Amino acid sequence: MADTPDSGGQMLSLEEIAAYHEDVVSCLKYYFNELSAYSAERFFAYTPDERAKELRRRVEETSLRSILIVLASVEARFRVDYEDRCRYRLKDNLSRSFRAIYKNRKRKVKLEQDIFEAWKTHRAESRLRIGELRTAFKFRHWLAHGRYWQPKIGRNFDFESVFDLAAAVSQKLFGDEAVSA
Repeated sequence: MADTPDSGGQMLSLEEIAAYHEDVVSCLKYYFNELSAYSAERFFAYTPDERAKELRRRVEETSLRSILIVLASVEARFRVDYEDRCRYRLKDNLSRSFRAIYKNRKRKVKLEQDIFEAWKTHRAESRLRIGELRTAFKFRHWLAHGRYWQPKIGRNFDFESVFDLAAAVSQKLFGDEAVSA
């Protein structure tokens, strides 16, 4: 999911997000390693099990933060596509549907109710991925709103599963080249 001509150049590619995520996880593992220069002072009173437990918590938190960025990137990709299809007046049914939505909502289009529904209606091959995205976005809402309730989403998410979903969406719906974490 690289920048599109009209995206303003701020969008991160999935490859960039994955590389950043891996760098941070590697740094955490180094930081928590007992041979690290920082380790002796920071983890002076920790047992090896306590240190390992805290490292797992930090890696899990990093994964949750990376999931937010991946899903924000997916949303941006759909919104840029929506605006491009409206702006360039593409002639396919999906683009026509977007222009009809644009007449009423302009840029206040709703991702799940408007954009995802139009994709499902006009691109049958997108139905499975859109369904998976809806579930992932419920998870994102839970993350983004402070995790103060117990989410009822029916599955667990980790960085790899969300990244794989985003890569599949990018490739199958937008025709991008395959990417891997």
